[in-house]
Amino acid sequence: MEPVLAALPTVAARIPAAPVAALGRLVAPSGPVDRLRPAPPRGSPVDQLLAERLLGALELTIPDVLIVVPEVLARHVRARMPQTPAAVAGLSASGESETRSAVALLDQVAPGLRELVTGLVAALAGHERVSPLLEAAPGAEHEVAAAHGGVHLALAVVTSLAVLRAARPPIVGSDPPVVVGVALDAAIRVLRQRPMPDAYAVALRERLRADYVLPRFSAGDVPVQEHHFALVEGDFPAVAAEPSNGLVQVVPGGIVVRTGVPSAAVPVWLRVVGEEPAVVELDAWQEVVDVSYTAVDGAASVLGPAVPAPAHLQGQTPPWPGSIRARVSARGRDEHGDGREGGERYEIVLWSAAPADEVVHKATDRLGHRLRGEPEPPVAPRPEAAYRWVRNTVLGMAATVTVVTGSGPERVLAAFGADPTEPVALTELFEEGGSDPWVAVLPVGDAVLAVEYNGWQGAQMPVLRLASARGRAASMYWNVNALTNLSFARGGVMLASFEPPPPDAPGDAEVIAVLEGLELEDYHERVEKCLVAVERFTGRGLRAEDLERIEAAGVAYRILPRLPEHHPEERRPDGTRRWSKPDPLGPDTDALLALPEPALRELAWWAAAQAVEHSGLGSHPAVSASLATRTLTSDADVLARTSGLEGRGAHRYVWLALHQAMNPDALSAAIRALDAARYAFGPDASAFLDQARERALGR
Repeated sequence: MEPVLAALPTVAARIPAAPVAALGRLVAPSGPVDRLRPAPPRGSPVDQLLAERLLGALELTIPDVLIVVPEVLARHVRARMPQTPAAVAGLSASGESETRSAVALLDQVAPGLRELVTGLVAALAGHERVSPLLEAAPGAEHEVAAAHGGVHLALAVVTSLAVLRAARPPIVGSDPPVVVGVALDAAIRVLRQRPMPDAYAVALRERLRADYVLPRFSAGDVPVQEHHFALVEGDFPAVAAEPSNGLVQVVPGGIVVRTGVPSAAVPVWLRVVGEEPAVVELDAWQEVVDVSYTAVDGAASVLGPAVPAPAHLQGQTPPWPGSIRARVSARGRDEHGDGREGGERYEIVLWSAAPADEVVHKATDRLGHRLRGEPEPPVAPRPEAAYRWVRNTVLGMAATVTVVTGSGPERVLAAFGADPTEPVALTELFEEGGSDPWVAVLPVGDAVLAVEYNGWQGAQMPVLRLASARGRAASMYWNVNALTNLSFARGGVMLASFEPPPPDAPGDAEVIAVLEGLELEDYHERVEKCLVAVERFTGRGLRAEDLERIEAAGVAYRILPRLPEHHPEERRPDGTRRWSKPDPLGPDTDALLALPEPALRELAWWAAAQAVEHSGLGSHPAVSASLATRTLTSDADVLARTSGLEGRGAHRYVWLALHQAMNPDALSAAIRALDAARYAFGPDASAFLDQARERALGR
């Protein structure tokens, strides 16, 4: 005991605070301080980076520490040492730290010695003469954590040094690397079992308050048991009754939410904001209730009755006492949380506010009616439920489904730009991967289904115009980035094409009718809802058995994509451009509005000709014919469309420049031909654009 007490101050004074603060947080409350903890060591009990920093600080001190090893300790240690040292096969792996190598060698030549050190450190830490020396004084959070970790590490260093000097293990002896490695291992093990200092709770609370910033958002799956989860301070509270509002009840320090699913993990979004949201979001939720609760200390966590939620949902509320307003929203409780999009999920929005009465903004699910003692509303199956199966197929992440009436498969394939005489095995197309488009078709009664796996040609207006020439066509496109597009065409005319929900009411009455009641403003199951709209418009939708038939047939068709549609340059009432892009000439692009139409047309074809010359295609028959006639010949059209395919075409931007120069709108032709041509020039684009400015604007 006396040697330890004598050496402890010297070693403690040499331990730097910064690296050991992480050690001092080993048993701190989880959640907010997790990012400050040391990373779990991999493949060794020694945290390599931390050990090297400490070795650098202590390697000159350790040899000078005077410790008289008591005979009782020496006998005890020697009794634990093996009588015949184990053979050592190798010293260290390349690039391994000194401390890690030293500890690995110690385990070979003196197995069990590390465990002995750990046991002694734990016993000393609890001794009545040592324990008071390990208390940390009040201070800032990092100071208390550093003092707590540092003094325990110092105790471990002194104990490790005494044991190693008594044992004199072969090869490693009591050299600084093995002392530090063994001490760090022992300190980590002991600290995990020791309580935090009395001063730490106050210090941590002050740090959390100083670091807390609004707004904040976190989300995760929360473990539910017995139909409940909570947002509370401390442990899960006892819940004796059902919530009178059908969703949420207030408990000391938080709230408890009633779920539909009895036991599962449900998605929960948690938002903490500075003030009450200006709008109550109702479209996406079936139940929305505001309640007030009083925070005792703050920093409440989302948790289940038996299992905590993920760390990023812990300690997220404001870390100070006061009145909190909570808006709890729920959907899917009647579906018992089947894990699908549109299943059971919750949002909790919090802000500081004076206590107020409970407000029920929306109460529409059947579970809520039962809990409130109200008659349940009649079951009204949602039409989109018929398409939930799509999410669990190969189409789930990204696809386009197009339904066409009035035409057979050959005409539909031609509309897509595919050759009906050239089928390709589905397996071959899947193995190729890449972004080149292809489509599979299936006749079903009076309609044709066209399915693109991760493709989007069916969402293009030229395709839908051609496909609908003898009837109707509608398509739904979605991808992994949540981008979507819903389109309708009839008799070769586009009626509507938009990313749902539509920004404005569609102009066609029939399109308005097929969207009725689908609630596209609610993003949940939006793909499924739009597939319902496609079916309503065409009279036929995609069925699970249809997809099975397509895959059983095992064929599809490569698509030669159609060139982009020509659009006029939109102008505001004052004559200026509505959209600022593209802007090949930068701010000078708007100066083109002052040019007469003939000058704009000449500029467009000059840009295309410059791109042709730069690329060396001037002698190509299809190119020269297109420049001469100022239109794409049939051969040129095929080459232009092929240029966008992987490994099958070339000079994409040259062909686009020629295509854009044909735009009936002269202003759009000039701007877009210049834009395509500058990409054809690549690194030489600046010189080309300078020429364009001089030619068009004289500057």
